Amino acid sequence: MKKLDIYLVRQFLTVLLMALLGFITIFIIVDIFEQLDKFIDSSVPFPIILRYYFYSLPWFFNIGLPMAVLIATVFSIGIAAKRNELTAMKATGISLYRVAVPLFVIGFIISLISFQFEDRLVIWGNVNRAELKKEYIQKYKRRSKNIKTNIFLQRSEKYHIAIGKYNYNQKSADDVTVQIMNQGQISERIDIQKITWIDSLEYWAVSRYSIRNFNLAGEEEKVRISATDTLLYLGFSPADVERKSSSPEELSYADLKDFIAQLDENGVDTTRWEVVRDFKISFAFTNLIVVLFGLPLVLLKPKGGLSFGAGMSVLVIFSYYAFIKFGQSLGYKGIIEPIYAAWMGNVVFSIGGILLLLGVRK
Repeated sequence: MKKLDIYLVRQFLTVLLMALLGFITIFIIVDIFEQLDKFIDSSVPFPIILRYYFYSLPWFFNIGLPMAVLIATVFSIGIAAKRNELTAMKATGISLYRVAVPLFVIGFIISLISFQFEDRLVIWGNVNRAELKKEYIQKYKRRSKNIKTNIFLQRSEKYHIAIGKYNYNQKSADDVTVQIMNQGQISERIDIQKITWIDSLEYWAVSRYSIRNFNLAGEEEKVRISATDTLLYLGFSPADVERKSSSPEELSYADLKDFIAQLDENGVDTTRWEVVRDFKISFAFTNLIVVLFGLPLVLLKPKGGLSFGAGMSVLVIFSYYAFIKFGQSLGYKGIIEPIYAAWMGNVVFSIGGILLLLGVRK
């Protein structure tokens, strides 16, 4: 059995590597055609384009891995069935379940590796790719240029911040309004023309500002207008602004957990971020689930199992992606709990795979 396990795993990994190479090549070609006009319009140098696709490789690898695992499962078992190797195994008393054990083990290992790979290399690639877009592609340069406008932060139930313009390089902002709430009503409002972060003090240097205090009836009680610059604690830091502008694809699982915990402590709705956090784990285990689903596909029709399984695998993987996107949408809207939204596709397709596996001849 040890020799048989090694044989099956070797055959599985051979097909997996070829499928991965094929999917990554297709993704790169399609993306080149989509981005070509932007590269030409922005006169992006060829070495920068190469760097862009170098940073894109982890992302392409990650989204292509479940498809490649499914193809590898179908073809490795399908080839064994076509060569009558499965028949010989059954004749010696080896069941399909025993044949499936090494594939399940390798699928589980790939799932664990996939999570770490996404949490490190994919995020690293996404961050660097986003930086290249901001620096070299005109569409994104106009949008960013290290300056973002109209930022709104709810740092906590107490601090509500509106920033007219923020400069990431200088860690400064213009036209800032901070509303300090007390029992759902504004107790203090600070209007500032310019702020600059002082790293050594971890305070904002504030110039040209006014502070207004309000009573419980919402009437203005006191107004102070600055005569000189000063240092103030405003309830947020540059890290809060930068994290606000970061996409979930640029945050690791640990960063997401910390960010969600921080928002939750301050009474901010974290539903969307929780769905993204839970999905990072559930998507990694897609690789194990497609092994479970792929095994019976090739055995449902013994005579034409390989071609039937290959065709069905394409339908299965796109149906699976559509289903998990549907689950995410339900989670984003708060219709179901984030963890159910992230794992709904996995649970449904796991049940389907188990039922199919029980239905084939052992």
